Amino acid sequence: MILGPVEEELAKARAAYRNRGRWGEDDALGTLNFADDAIRAHAASLVRRGRAFSLAQERDESGSRAGTRWHGLGSSHDDDRVWHGSPRTTTGGDSVTGIVRLRGACTGRGVLLDVGRAVGDARGELPDGFPILEEHLRGTVEAQGATSSVRRGDIVLVRTGQLGRVRRLGTWDAYRAGDAPGLSFTTLGWLHRTEIAAIATDTWGLEVRPHEFTEPVSSPLHRTAIPHMGLPLGEMWDLEALAADCAADGVYEFLLVAAALPVTGAAGAPVNPVAVK
Repeated sequence: MILGPVEEELAKARAAYRNRGRWGEDDALGTLNFADDAIRAHAASLVRRGRAFSLAQERDESGSRAGTRWHGLGSSHDDDRVWHGSPRTTTGGDSVTGIVRLRGACTGRGVLLDVGRAVGDARGELPDGFPILEEHLRGTVEAQGATSSVRRGDIVLVRTGQLGRVRRLGTWDAYRAGDAPGLSFTTLGWLHRTEIAAIATDTWGLEVRPHEFTEPVSSPLHRTAIPHMGLPLGEMWDLEALAADCAADGVYEFLLVAAALPVTGAAGAPVNPVAVK
């Protein structure tokens, strides 16, 4: 899919999917406001077996393999503005929308959309460069059944299968810098309309690479989802063991506890997410 001129598409998206001001001028949670106490209480009731899955990749000592992370609301900007219109901070750290402000909020009902298994090859993997469209997300929910229905306040996890392929083939350099399956820019409407709390995938950058524009652009989905929609984005989550368990028992919802490391002034931070079924 090739989209129109970059600036035109970005302007349409920021106007259509804007949440700035929705929760007040000083809000630092963005769409995590959708995950209220009632939703977290319901999420706790989803634990049936007590089986826990860490969704974090290991970080090696050399630092050559970066770890699982959240991008907070100050981690991406558009027109030099971050969430709720604050100027982008280049020195002194982010004290307004920093990741520290999210440390108690990233808990709730997790739901896995295993697009790799629903749409991909026999190994349950999408090819690099594959754009995940709204129709793929909706089709995955339909294929997986009622426990994967996406609701207001959910933390949605999208498995592409790329991490499993990289792990099997050892192509870590390509994982960091090469083409990748990921969310299409056109899924912004779905992300906004469903009122999910946050979303994470098993790829390095969450959105499809190369991007879907004919001219160069840096992380177009990030530039709308984070500073305008207020949607935290997770990257490099290890969904392999969880996905296998979900496929085996047919249950794709779980309690998810995914508090980022509270690093003062940081716009994003490592996380060891734990799903409990």
